[in-house]
Amino acid sequence: MQTEIANLERSRNEIACIERSQYEVACIERSRNEVAHILDYLGDEVEHLQLNTWQLRTLSAIRRCRTSALGGHIDACDRCGVVQISYNSCRNRHCPKCQGHKREAWILKRSEELLPVPYFHVVFTLPSELNGLAMYQPQVVYDSLFSSAWDTLQSFAKQQGVTMGMISILHTWGQTLSLHPHIHCIVPGGGVTKNGVWKNIRKDGAFLFSVKAMSKVFRAKYMKELRSKLEVDKSLSEQLFSKSWVVYAKKPFGNMHSVTEYLGRYTHKIAISNSRLLSVDKENVTFSYKDYKAAGKKRTMTLSNREFIRRFSLHILPRRFVKIRHMGFLSSTWKRKKLKELQKKLLVEIRPNEKQTLHRKCPCCKKGTLITIEVFAKRGPPSALVFGGANNAFSCKQ
Repeated sequence: MQTEIANLERSRNEIACIERSQYEVACIERSRNEVAHILDYLGDEVEHLQLNTWQLRTLSAIRRCRTSALGGHIDACDRCGVVQISYNSCRNRHCPKCQGHKREAWILKRSEELLPVPYFHVVFTLPSELNGLAMYQPQVVYDSLFSSAWDTLQSFAKQQGVTMGMISILHTWGQTLSLHPHIHCIVPGGGVTKNGVWKNIRKDGAFLFSVKAMSKVFRAKYMKELRSKLEVDKSLSEQLFSKSWVVYAKKPFGNMHSVTEYLGRYTHKIAISNSRLLSVDKENVTFSYKDYKAAGKKRTMTLSNREFIRRFSLHILPRRFVKIRHMGFLSSTWKRKKLKELQKKLLVEIRPNEKQTLHRKCPCCKKGTLITIEVFAKRGPPSALVFGGANNAFSCKQ
């Protein structure tokens, strides 16, 4: 099996399509540089990077994504008749090529849950002293980050007599793939009272709570949560309490519809996208990054293939770990029962979202829907179709 994977046809810089005189198969040009290319160059060396089995399985899925190793399918447009032959995706949440339609579907769903209230963006960041612990106990470290961030916000909200809501998204990386655990939180600027009535916390446009105050409370709550699950070394504890923790907050969004657009930047991001890879060869990879210490100036960095994959693997989350969480009145339990009632009280016109993702839209006419007419294993598409069996298919003339 390893030999087959190592010998996969890897001309990813060419157009993955088949053309015949009787019809034309729609095609998609692949990126010239991909994380999968780096894995191809490394081959079996990946197994010597001291990664766990789950990380190795994830890297294997990324490497085989949209290749003959996963088989494929043949789609036809129900409007223009164009035929598209595609290799199957791995659908792994860490894959640079499998996040687009998931992000679109998630954002469409969230747009149905908006309220006509101010929304704020808050970021809770763990200090670098916890990076070592995050490498070996990621489940505990990241679970504690979610719960302590929520407890911090809710402790301030209780003083106002309300229950807040929060959508939180975990990111574990910095621009150079270093370990930098933090969560992005989208927080409505108010909460629900015991009587189910909405109450705004601030009306002057300023942020909900003092960032300095939140930082101290966040530090205390996180350490309490962590100590309840692990034995924390005394010297590490002293280091963590001796420094200020970072809580960053932005001013309210302009309107509730801009919230979903903003969320799209964060929801299904991965450690690095293929578009940032500038060059890949047998030894090294060069990629671009933003240097926030220099006002976001663009720079480049070159790493060995081994070091790049080692850093990339730091951001492979534990199996079944939930990286997007909904808290308070935005939790799934609360939304099922009470969200629509709250929207009616706030005079929100509830309409089913008619907009659909483009995942199954025809890339040729942009109007039709792709219908799967055949699936095939890693041997490839049926020869009858490739060599003239699709008499009813039409070339894309758009």
